Amino acid sequence: MSLDIFWFLPTSGDTRYLGQSDSGRAPSNAYMRQIAVAAEELGYDGLLIPTGSSCLDPWVTAASLAPVTRRIKLLVALRTSLGNVTASARQAATLDEALGGRLLLNVVPGGDATELAADGIFLDHDERYAHAGEFLTVWRRLFAGEQVDFEGKYIRVEKAKNHLALAEPSRPPLFFGGSSPAAHEIAAEHVDTYLTWGEPPHAVAQKFADVRARAARRGREVRFGVRLHVIVRETNEEAWAAADALISKLSDEDIQRAQQNFARMDSEGQRRMAQLHGGRRDRLEISPNLWAGVGLVRGGAGTALVGDPATVAARLEEYAALGATRFVLSGYPHLEEAWRFAELVFPLLPGKTPVTTSGGVQTGGAFDVRAASAS
Repeated sequence: MSLDIFWFLPTSGDTRYLGQSDSGRAPSNAYMRQIAVAAEELGYDGLLIPTGSSCLDPWVTAASLAPVTRRIKLLVALRTSLGNVTASARQAATLDEALGGRLLLNVVPGGDATELAADGIFLDHDERYAHAGEFLTVWRRLFAGEQVDFEGKYIRVEKAKNHLALAEPSRPPLFFGGSSPAAHEIAAEHVDTYLTWGEPPHAVAQKFADVRARAARRGREVRFGVRLHVIVRETNEEAWAAADALISKLSDEDIQRAQQNFARMDSEGQRRMAQLHGGRRDRLEISPNLWAGVGLVRGGAGTALVGDPATVAARLEEYAALGATRFVLSGYPHLEEAWRFAELVFPLLPGKTPVTTSGGVQTGGAFDVRAASAS
């Protein structure tokens, strides 16, 4: 079974070390294009373009990548709580046409009430998911070509229609992640792929089973995926040293401030991420080769697979055995780590083509040792 491997665009910035250091990289559009072009050439199947108040706008970023990419799919954040459903549908149809049918959408109701309030949204956790359910009900009807009259608690439209033709006959596929019962209901009813952050396999199995059962009661099937960081090196020892180095610039105060910030959020997924390590450096390997160090200061996906290529591939296959067919990966810095993961792990994954030359000795150009020996 072939796996879909996506990479991540760091639209809020990139770095070699988490925390305060001199290694930060600004999230310029030029840098995003570098990563996107590299990921496409390496053979990644897609790119996740995230959302947040500190991120570049995901729709503008995606549009800027249309001229420099040809094959790779773009998984763009769709903020249901921020956008008008009919206008968002036109926006998606426009972008999908520009991308030649390569648009995927990641539904994000929002998990930070403070951030949402700054954008003028004052809905509690369950209200955001109820709103998202109405949004997606209208959305799916618009992309089915219907003229929609709808009056819900949060959304009302009259004679709404999406007049724009899609590059593909079906609507852009919907991805979604969430850990609460309300989120699982949305996944079961509306989305095509359910994503979870990288929890231990037994916890992921429980989430997949719950979503699968809820979808089956509606006569639907849902695909599954996992969002993870990766720290892969040629040996396990080198990989764990790299993990330690990634958080070596963090102070205890950095961790405390971040954990206090996460604690005020009403996201069940963020609560589960924080619970994995409790803000402590001495309990970061939460499952074999699953390391929670990133989540000490980074919101959202906070775990990484750490190890040599065979180990990381085996851990991915454990999630695949649970039903995951799509993985959204990232690593610091994202440009170099996209190359490293593809070089080291792609040869071990089903359906992926190796990106390096095997069995050749190359130093490059006129100084290639083979050319010199022939002269």
